[in-house]
Amino acid sequence: MSKEMLEAFATLEKTKGIKQDVIVEAIKAALVAAYKKNYNQATNVIVEFDERRGDFKLMTEKTVVEEVHDERLEISLKDALTINRAYELGDKIRFEVAPKNFGRIAAQTAKQVIMQHLREAERNHIIDEYSQYEDELITGTVERRDNRFVYVKIGNVEAVMPRNDQMPGEVYNPQDQIRVLVTHVGSDSKGAQITVSRTAPDMVKRLFEQEVPEIYDGTVEIVSIAREAGDRTKIAVKSNDPNIDPVGTCVGQRGARVQNVVNELDGENIDVVKYEDDPSDYIANALNPAEVIAVQFGDEDDEKSALVIVPDYQLSLAIGKKGQNVRLAARLTGYKIDIRPESEVEFVDESSAQAEEENKEAENSTTDDTVLPEVQDDAVDDENTNEELTSEEAEVPDEHEEATDEETVDSTED
Repeated sequence: MSKEMLEAFATLEKTKGIKQDVIVEAIKAALVAAYKKNYNQATNVIVEFDERRGDFKLMTEKTVVEEVHDERLEISLKDALTINRAYELGDKIRFEVAPKNFGRIAAQTAKQVIMQHLREAERNHIIDEYSQYEDELITGTVERRDNRFVYVKIGNVEAVMPRNDQMPGEVYNPQDQIRVLVTHVGSDSKGAQITVSRTAPDMVKRLFEQEVPEIYDGTVEIVSIAREAGDRTKIAVKSNDPNIDPVGTCVGQRGARVQNVVNELDGENIDVVKYEDDPSDYIANALNPAEVIAVQFGDEDDEKSALVIVPDYQLSLAIGKKGQNVRLAARLTGYKIDIRPESEVEFVDESSAQAEEENKEAENSTTDDTVLPEVQDDAVDDENTNEELTSEEAEVPDEHEEATDEETVDSTED
Protein backbone atom coordinates (compact mmCIF):
# COMPACT_ATOMS: atom_id res chain seq x y z
CA MET A 1 0.00 0.00 0.00
CA SER A 2 2.83 2.39 0.84
CA LYS A 3 4.49 1.92 -2.56
CA GLU A 4 1.26 2.62 -4.41
CA MET A 5 0.75 5.68 -2.23
CA LEU A 6 4.12 7.17 -3.13
CA GLU A 7 3.55 6.45 -6.84
CA ALA A 8 0.19 8.21 -6.65
CA PHE A 9 1.88 11.23 -5.09
CA ALA A 10 4.43 11.35 -7.91
CA THR A 11 1.70 11.06 -10.57
CA LEU A 12 -0.34 13.89 -9.06
CA GLU A 13 2.71 16.12 -8.87
CA LYS A 14 3.56 15.44 -12.52
CA THR A 15 0.08 15.79 -14.01
CA LYS A 16 -1.50 18.39 -11.75
CA GLY A 17 1.58 20.16 -10.45
CA ILE A 18 0.58 19.48 -6.83
CA LYS A 19 3.53 18.99 -4.52
CA GLN A 20 3.77 15.96 -2.25
CA ASP A 21 3.70 18.12 0.88
CA VAL A 22 0.33 19.52 -0.15
CA ILE A 23 -1.08 16.03 -0.75
CA VAL A 24 0.22 14.79 2.60
CA GLU A 25 -1.41 17.73 4.39
CA ALA A 26 -4.67 16.98 2.60
CA ILE A 27 -4.65 13.35 3.74
CA LYS A 28 -3.82 14.37 7.30
CA ALA A 29 -6.75 16.78 7.33
CA ALA A 30 -8.99 14.05 5.90
CA LEU A 31 -8.05 11.56 8.63
CA VAL A 32 -8.67 14.15 11.33
CA ALA A 33 -12.07 14.97 9.80
CA ALA A 34 -12.97 11.27 9.60
CA TYR A 35 -12.03 10.73 13.24
CA LYS A 36 -14.11 13.72 14.29
CA LYS A 37 -17.06 12.41 12.27
CA ASN A 38 -16.74 8.98 13.86
CA TYR A 39 -16.02 10.01 17.48
CA ASN A 40 -17.54 13.52 17.48
CA GLN A 41 -14.32 15.18 18.65
CA ALA A 42 -10.79 15.65 17.36
CA THR A 43 -8.97 17.81 19.86
CA ASN A 44 -6.46 15.11 20.73
CA VAL A 45 -5.85 13.62 17.28
CA ILE A 46 -2.36 13.56 15.73
CA VAL A 47 -1.50 12.23 12.26
CA GLU A 48 2.01 10.96 11.57
CA PHE A 49 3.45 10.27 8.11
CA ASP A 50 6.49 8.11 7.35
CA GLU A 51 8.03 9.67 4.21
CA ARG A 52 10.30 6.68 3.59
CA ARG A 53 7.61 4.02 3.76
CA GLY A 54 4.63 6.17 2.77
CA ASP A 55 2.57 5.14 5.80
CA PHE A 56 0.06 7.25 7.71
CA LYS A 57 -0.69 6.71 11.36
CA LEU A 58 -3.67 8.26 13.13
CA MET A 59 -2.89 8.70 16.80
CA THR A 60 -5.02 9.86 19.72
CA GLU A 61 -3.32 11.41 22.73
CA LYS A 62 -4.66 10.70 26.25
CA THR A 63 -3.62 12.19 29.58
CA VAL A 64 -2.86 9.97 32.60
CA VAL A 65 -5.24 10.87 35.45
CA GLU A 66 -6.27 9.43 38.80
CA GLU A 67 -9.95 9.27 37.90
CA VAL A 68 -11.23 9.13 34.31
CA HIS A 69 -14.05 11.49 33.33
CA ASP A 70 -13.75 11.20 29.49
CA GLU A 71 -12.35 8.00 28.06
CA ARG A 72 -11.62 9.70 24.73
CA LEU A 73 -9.22 12.16 26.35
CA GLU A 74 -8.03 10.48 29.55
CA ILE A 75 -6.62 7.18 30.84
CA SER A 76 -6.38 6.03 34.41
CA LEU A 77 -3.02 5.66 36.11
CA LYS A 78 -3.77 1.96 36.73
CA ASP A 79 -4.30 1.28 33.02
CA ALA A 80 -1.27 3.36 32.10
CA LEU A 81 0.95 1.33 34.40
CA THR A 82 -0.11 -1.86 32.65
CA ILE A 83 1.30 -0.40 29.45
CA ASN A 84 4.49 0.92 30.98
CA ARG A 85 5.33 1.13 34.66
CA ALA A 86 7.24 4.37 34.07
CA TYR A 87 4.07 6.41 33.43
CA GLU A 88 3.03 8.99 36.00
CA LEU A 89 0.09 11.31 36.51
CA GLY A 90 -0.05 14.02 33.78
CA ASP A 91 1.90 12.05 31.16
CA LYS A 92 0.66 11.91 27.56
CA ILE A 93 0.18 8.53 25.94
CA ARG A 94 -0.48 8.05 22.21
CA PHE A 95 -2.72 5.30 20.85
CA GLU A 96 -3.01 4.36 17.18
CA VAL A 97 -6.48 4.44 15.64
CA ALA A 98 -6.97 2.13 12.65
CA PRO A 99 -8.86 3.89 9.81
CA LYS A 100 -10.48 0.55 8.95
CA ASN A 101 -12.53 0.99 12.09
CA PHE A 102 -14.11 4.14 10.65
CA GLY A 103 -17.66 3.92 9.43
CA ARG A 104 -18.89 4.58 5.88
CA ILE A 105 -19.82 8.18 6.63
CA ALA A 106 -16.40 8.89 8.11
CA ALA A 107 -14.68 7.39 5.06
CA GLN A 108 -16.85 9.48 2.74
CA THR A 109 -15.95 12.57 4.75
CA ALA A 110 -12.26 11.77 4.38
CA LYS A 111 -12.65 11.43 0.62
CA GLN A 112 -14.44 14.78 0.33
CA VAL A 113 -11.77 16.55 2.38
CA ILE A 114 -9.00 15.09 0.24
CA MET A 115 -10.72 16.12 -3.00
CA GLN A 116 -11.39 19.62 -1.70
CA HIS A 117 -7.77 20.11 -0.66
CA LEU A 118 -6.52 18.78 -3.99
CA ARG A 119 -8.81 21.11 -5.94
CA GLU A 120 -7.66 24.09 -3.92
CA ALA A 121 -4.03 23.10 -4.38
CA GLU A 122 -4.51 22.67 -8.13
CA ARG A 123 -6.31 26.01 -8.41
CA ASN A 124 -3.58 27.83 -6.51
CA HIS A 125 -0.92 26.14 -8.62
CA ILE A 126 -2.61 27.18 -11.86
CA ILE A 127 -3.10 30.77 -10.69
CA ASP A 128 0.51 31.05 -9.52
CA GLU A 129 1.91 29.55 -12.73
CA TYR A 130 -0.27 31.26 -15.33
CA SER A 131 -0.88 34.67 -13.77
CA GLN A 132 2.49 35.68 -15.26
CA TYR A 133 1.05 35.01 -18.74
CA GLU A 134 -1.94 37.29 -18.29
CA ASP A 135 -2.22 39.78 -21.17
CA GLU A 136 0.40 37.77 -23.08
CA LEU A 137 0.27 35.83 -26.33
CA ILE A 138 0.49 32.05 -26.05
CA THR A 139 0.06 29.05 -28.37
CA GLY A 140 -2.51 26.38 -27.48
CA THR A 141 -4.23 23.33 -28.93
CA VAL A 142 -7.97 23.17 -29.53
CA GLU A 143 -9.43 20.24 -27.59
CA ARG A 144 -13.17 20.56 -28.07
CA ARG A 145 -15.99 23.05 -28.33
CA ASP A 146 -19.59 23.47 -27.26
CA ASN A 147 -22.28 26.11 -27.60
CA ARG A 148 -20.52 28.47 -25.20
CA PHE A 149 -16.78 27.86 -25.28
CA VAL A 150 -13.86 26.63 -27.27
CA TYR A 151 -11.57 24.68 -24.93
CA VAL A 152 -7.88 25.27 -25.55
CA LYS A 153 -5.10 23.20 -23.98
CA ILE A 154 -2.30 25.41 -22.68
CA GLY A 155 0.48 23.43 -21.10
CA ASN A 156 -1.15 21.13 -18.56
CA VAL A 157 -4.33 23.17 -18.11
CA GLU A 158 -7.45 23.78 -20.11
CA ALA A 159 -8.41 27.35 -20.95
CA VAL A 160 -11.76 28.55 -22.25
CA MET A 161 -12.48 30.96 -25.09
CA PRO A 162 -16.01 32.46 -24.86
CA ARG A 163 -18.07 33.08 -27.96
CA ASN A 164 -17.46 36.85 -28.01
CA ASP A 165 -13.70 36.18 -27.95
CA GLN A 166 -13.84 33.96 -31.03
CA MET A 167 -13.01 35.46 -34.43
CA PRO A 168 -16.04 35.75 -36.74
CA GLY A 169 -15.83 33.20 -39.52
CA GLU A 170 -13.05 31.14 -37.92
CA VAL A 171 -13.63 27.40 -37.42
CA TYR A 172 -11.84 25.72 -34.53
CA ASN A 173 -11.31 22.00 -34.99
CA PRO A 174 -9.76 19.60 -32.43
CA GLN A 175 -5.96 19.50 -32.52
CA ASP A 176 -5.73 22.89 -34.30
CA GLN A 177 -2.80 25.01 -33.14
CA ILE A 178 -3.93 28.58 -32.47
CA ARG A 179 -2.39 31.65 -30.89
CA VAL A 180 -4.49 33.31 -28.22
CA LEU A 181 -4.20 36.15 -25.72
CA VAL A 182 -4.59 35.25 -22.04
CA THR A 183 -7.11 37.81 -20.81
CA HIS A 184 -7.96 36.49 -17.32
CA VAL A 185 -6.51 34.09 -14.77
CA GLY A 186 -8.75 33.52 -11.78
CA SER A 187 -10.98 31.05 -10.01
CA ASP A 188 -14.64 30.24 -9.55
CA SER A 189 -16.69 27.66 -7.68
CA LYS A 190 -15.40 24.93 -10.00
CA GLY A 191 -11.73 25.81 -9.56
CA ALA A 192 -9.16 27.76 -11.53
CA GLN A 193 -10.22 29.27 -14.82
CA ILE A 194 -8.11 30.75 -17.62
CA THR A 195 -9.87 32.83 -20.24
CA VAL A 196 -8.27 33.42 -23.65
CA SER A 197 -9.26 35.56 -26.62
CA ARG A 198 -8.54 36.14 -30.28
CA THR A 199 -10.60 39.34 -30.57
CA ALA A 200 -8.97 41.50 -27.87
CA PRO A 201 -7.21 44.66 -29.20
CA ASP A 202 -4.09 43.77 -27.23
CA MET A 203 -3.66 40.67 -29.38
CA VAL A 204 -2.81 42.95 -32.31
CA LYS A 205 -0.34 44.78 -30.09
CA ARG A 206 1.42 41.54 -29.08
CA LEU A 207 1.60 40.36 -32.67
CA PHE A 208 3.25 43.63 -33.73
CA GLU A 209 5.71 43.33 -30.84
CA GLN A 210 6.76 39.94 -32.20
CA GLU A 211 7.02 41.14 -35.80
CA VAL A 212 8.56 44.60 -35.24
CA PRO A 213 11.72 44.71 -33.07
CA GLU A 214 11.45 48.51 -32.79
CA ILE A 215 8.12 48.14 -30.99
CA TYR A 216 9.47 45.45 -28.67
CA ASP A 217 12.45 47.58 -27.60
CA GLY A 218 10.36 50.77 -27.24
CA THR A 219 11.80 52.78 -30.15
CA VAL A 220 8.36 52.80 -31.77
CA GLU A 221 5.38 53.05 -29.44
CA ILE A 222 1.81 51.89 -29.99
CA VAL A 223 -0.35 54.72 -28.66
CA SER A 224 -3.85 53.43 -29.35
CA ILE A 225 -5.70 50.55 -31.02
CA ALA A 226 -9.28 50.41 -32.28
CA ARG A 227 -10.43 47.02 -33.51
CA GLU A 228 -13.44 45.32 -34.99
CA ALA A 229 -12.16 41.76 -34.92
CA GLY A 230 -12.22 39.84 -38.16
CA ASP A 231 -12.81 42.94 -40.28
CA ARG A 232 -10.61 45.96 -39.63
CA THR A 233 -8.19 47.46 -37.12
CA LYS A 234 -6.64 50.91 -36.80
CA ILE A 235 -3.40 51.28 -34.87
CA ALA A 236 -1.73 54.61 -34.02
CA VAL A 237 2.05 54.61 -33.61
CA LYS A 238 4.70 57.19 -32.82
CA SER A 239 8.49 57.12 -32.87
CA ASN A 240 10.75 58.05 -29.98
CA ASP A 241 13.61 58.42 -32.47
CA PRO A 242 13.27 61.34 -34.93
CA ASN A 243 15.24 59.39 -37.53
CA ILE A 244 12.75 56.50 -37.64
CA ASP A 245 9.44 56.56 -39.49
CA PRO A 246 6.96 54.73 -37.24
CA VAL A 247 4.48 53.84 -39.98
CA GLY A 248 7.11 52.57 -42.40
CA THR A 249 8.75 50.56 -39.63
CA CYS A 250 5.50 48.79 -38.78
CA VAL A 251 4.56 48.16 -42.39
CA GLY A 252 7.98 46.78 -43.25
CA GLN A 253 9.66 46.32 -46.60
CA ARG A 254 6.97 45.73 -49.21
CA GLY A 255 4.46 45.38 -46.36
CA ALA A 256 6.03 42.16 -45.07
CA ARG A 257 5.68 42.89 -41.36
CA VAL A 258 2.08 44.01 -41.37
CA GLN A 259 1.19 41.19 -43.77
CA ASN A 260 2.37 38.61 -41.24
CA VAL A 261 0.00 40.08 -38.68
CA VAL A 262 -2.83 40.12 -41.24
CA ASN A 263 -2.22 36.45 -42.03
CA GLU A 264 -2.31 35.50 -38.35
CA LEU A 265 -5.66 37.31 -38.00
CA ASP A 266 -7.15 35.48 -40.99
CA GLY A 267 -7.04 38.42 -43.40
CA GLU A 268 -8.18 41.21 -41.07
CA ASN A 269 -7.43 44.65 -42.59
CA ILE A 270 -4.99 46.77 -40.58
CA ASP A 271 -4.47 50.53 -40.98
CA VAL A 272 -1.27 51.87 -39.43
CA VAL A 273 -1.50 55.65 -38.84
CA LYS A 274 0.94 58.13 -37.37
CA TYR A 275 0.12 59.65 -34.01
CA GLU A 276 0.36 63.45 -33.80
CA ASP A 277 0.33 65.72 -30.76
CA ASP A 278 -1.90 68.14 -32.66
CA PRO A 279 -5.44 66.70 -32.38
CA SER A 280 -6.49 68.00 -35.80
CA ASP A 281 -3.58 66.27 -37.52
CA TYR A 282 -4.16 63.12 -35.49
CA ILE A 283 -7.83 62.98 -36.46
CA ALA A 284 -6.94 63.59 -40.12
CA ASN A 285 -4.47 60.69 -40.01
CA ALA A 286 -6.97 58.45 -38.26
CA LEU A 287 -9.46 58.92 -41.11
CA ASN A 288 -6.95 57.56 -43.60
CA PRO A 289 -7.33 56.78 -46.49
CA ALA A 290 -9.82 59.66 -46.80
CA GLU A 291 -8.59 63.17 -47.57
CA VAL A 292 -9.39 65.82 -44.96
CA ILE A 293 -9.73 69.54 -45.74
CA ALA A 294 -10.10 70.90 -42.22
CA VAL A 295 -10.86 69.88 -38.64
CA GLN A 296 -12.80 72.21 -36.37
CA PHE A 297 -13.41 71.64 -32.66
CA GLY A 298 -16.49 72.39 -30.59
CA ASP A 299 -16.93 74.67 -27.62
CA GLU A 300 -14.67 74.49 -24.62
CA ASP A 301 -17.42 72.66 -22.73
CA ASP A 302 -17.35 69.92 -25.37
CA GLU A 303 -13.64 69.50 -26.04
CA LYS A 304 -13.95 65.92 -27.26
CA SER A 305 -16.01 66.66 -30.37
CA ALA A 306 -14.67 67.53 -33.78
CA LEU A 307 -16.20 68.59 -37.11
CA VAL A 308 -14.27 67.15 -40.03
CA ILE A 309 -14.71 68.65 -43.49
CA VAL A 310 -13.89 66.49 -46.48
CA PRO A 311 -14.29 66.90 -50.25
CA ASP A 312 -17.67 65.82 -51.54
CA TYR A 313 -16.21 62.91 -53.51
CA GLN A 314 -14.37 61.68 -50.37
CA LEU A 315 -17.42 61.61 -48.09
CA SER A 316 -18.30 57.93 -48.48
CA LEU A 317 -14.65 56.93 -48.14
CA ALA A 318 -14.28 58.94 -44.92
CA ILE A 319 -17.39 57.43 -43.39
CA GLY A 320 -16.58 53.92 -44.54
CA LYS A 321 -18.78 50.89 -45.05
CA LYS A 322 -21.61 51.08 -42.50
CA GLY A 323 -19.72 53.92 -40.80
CA GLN A 324 -16.78 51.70 -39.90
CA ASN A 325 -13.96 54.09 -40.85
CA VAL A 326 -15.23 57.05 -38.82
CA ARG A 327 -16.27 54.75 -35.97
CA LEU A 328 -12.79 53.27 -35.64
CA ALA A 329 -11.20 56.72 -36.01
CA ALA A 330 -13.35 58.04 -33.17
CA ARG A 331 -12.38 55.14 -30.90
CA LEU A 332 -8.73 55.51 -31.87
CA THR A 333 -8.52 59.24 -31.11
CA GLY A 334 -11.09 59.50 -28.32
CA TYR A 335 -13.00 62.26 -30.15
CA LYS A 336 -16.59 62.31 -31.28
CA ILE A 337 -16.22 62.92 -35.01
CA ASP A 338 -18.86 64.51 -37.24
CA ILE A 339 -18.04 64.37 -40.96
CA ARG A 340 -19.52 66.91 -43.40
CA PRO A 341 -18.95 67.44 -47.13
CA GLU A 342 -17.30 70.66 -48.22
CA SER A 343 -20.36 71.83 -50.16
CA GLU A 344 -22.61 71.79 -47.08
CA VAL A 345 -20.35 73.55 -44.61
CA GLU A 346 -19.20 77.12 -44.43
CA PHE A 347 -16.01 77.15 -42.53
CA VAL A 348 -13.43 79.79 -41.86
CA ASP A 349 -9.81 79.05 -42.43
CA GLU A 350 -8.21 80.40 -39.29
CA SER A 351 -4.92 81.16 -41.00
CA SER A 352 -6.66 83.12 -43.79
CA ALA A 353 -8.85 84.96 -41.31
CA GLN A 354 -5.82 85.90 -39.28
CA ALA A 355 -4.02 87.12 -42.40
CA GLU A 356 -7.02 89.23 -43.42
CA GLU A 357 -7.22 90.72 -39.95
CA GLU A 358 -3.54 91.58 -40.06
CA ASN A 359 -4.02 93.24 -43.50
CA LYS A 360 -6.91 95.33 -42.19
CA GLU A 361 -4.85 96.45 -39.23
CA ALA A 362 -2.03 97.39 -41.60
CA GLU A 363 -4.43 99.41 -43.80
CA ASN A 364 -5.86 101.22 -40.80
CA SER A 365 -2.38 101.99 -39.60
CA THR A 366 -1.43 103.35 -43.03
CA THR A 367 -4.56 105.54 -43.14
CA ASP A 368 -3.77 107.03 -39.77
CA ASP A 369 -0.24 107.82 -40.89
CA THR A 370 -1.35 109.62 -44.09
CA VAL A 371 -3.79 111.97 -42.36
CA LEU A 372 -1.07 114.03 -40.73
CA PRO A 373 0.79 114.86 -43.94
CA GLU A 374 -2.44 116.11 -45.56
CA VAL A 375 -3.09 118.41 -42.63
CA GLN A 376 0.44 119.71 -42.84
CA ASP A 377 0.04 120.29 -46.58
CA ASP A 378 -3.13 122.26 -45.89
CA ALA A 379 -1.25 124.38 -43.41
CA VAL A 380 1.46 125.04 -45.94
CA ASP A 381 -1.14 126.00 -48.55
CA ASP A 382 -2.72 128.38 -46.05
CA GLU A 383 0.66 130.00 -45.44
CA ASN A 384 1.22 130.37 -49.20
CA THR A 385 -2.21 131.88 -49.60
CA ASN A 386 -1.50 134.33 -46.81
CA GLU A 387 1.77 135.23 -48.46
CA GLU A 388 0.00 135.90 -51.79
CA LEU A 389 -2.61 137.99 -50.07
CA THR A 390 0.07 140.00 -48.41
CA SER A 391 1.86 140.62 -51.65
CA GLU A 392 -1.37 141.73 -53.35
CA GLU A 393 -2.10 144.03 -50.49
CA ALA A 394 1.41 145.30 -50.86
CA GLU A 395 0.74 146.24 -54.48
CA VAL A 396 -2.28 148.39 -53.64
CA PRO A 397 -0.26 151.27 -52.13
CA ASP A 398 1.81 151.35 -55.32
CA GLU A 399 -1.32 152.07 -57.32
CA HIS A 400 -2.20 154.86 -54.90
CA GLU A 401 1.26 156.22 -55.20
CA GLU A 402 0.99 156.19 -58.99
CA ALA A 403 -2.35 157.89 -58.75
CA THR A 404 -0.89 160.52 -56.45
CA ASP A 405 1.93 161.14 -58.84
CA GLU A 406 -0.50 161.55 -61.68
CA GLU A 407 -2.52 164.00 -59.65
CA THR A 408 0.61 165.89 -58.89
CA VAL A 409 1.51 166.13 -62.54
CA ASP A 410 -2.00 167.27 -63.41
CA SER A 411 -1.96 169.96 -60.81
CA THR A 412 1.37 171.18 -62.07
CA GLU A 413 0.14 171.40 -65.60
CA ASP A 414 -2.82 173.34 -64.42
